[in-house]
Amino acid sequence: MDFQKDLIAEFDIETAKTRKMLDAIPADADWNYKPHPKSMSLGRLAGHLTDFVGDWGLNTLTKDKVEFGPEMKWEPYVPASKAELLGKFDKGLAATRATLVATTGDTWERNWQFLWAGTAYIDDPKYKVFRDAVMNHMIHHRAQLSVYLRLLGAKIPGMYGPSADEM
Repeated sequence: MDFQKDLIAEFDIETAKTRKMLDAIPADADWNYKPHPKSMSLGRLAGHLTDFVGDWGLNTLTKDKVEFGPEMKWEPYVPASKAELLGKFDKGLAATRATLVATTGDTWERNWQFLWAGTAYIDDPKYKVFRDAVMNHMIHHRAQLSVYLRLLGAKIPGMYGPSADEM
């Protein structure tokens, strides 16, 4: 089994589905909308989906460790418009996919860590991190976005076949 070939194919399929979900956000959507007080805003959630094909995906493939100190002030990306969101997604996707294709051999077996204030929250082989913390994480948040879209009255695109809105 050529796991890299399979991983690239799955990445292509799942990122296309994620872009389709992002494209379903109404042009006039309120980026501050939250379905619950503990939820991320629509803008933050949509922006977070660009991380997986952007910095998060690239850092997983090109580094062996990402470390943030307690003084680190991370500002999540919140798009100003749907067009900006899709542009950022597409740009990140092109770079991450090219890096994914170029990542071969023993690189996949190297350990990768995510540390926050000295505590390791991820400490696994790069292959597992890319599957779990990049791809599966993206799919998880894409599903959250579908709930936001449903609550906003938007049509939900099918992901693994037609949705109820497409039938």
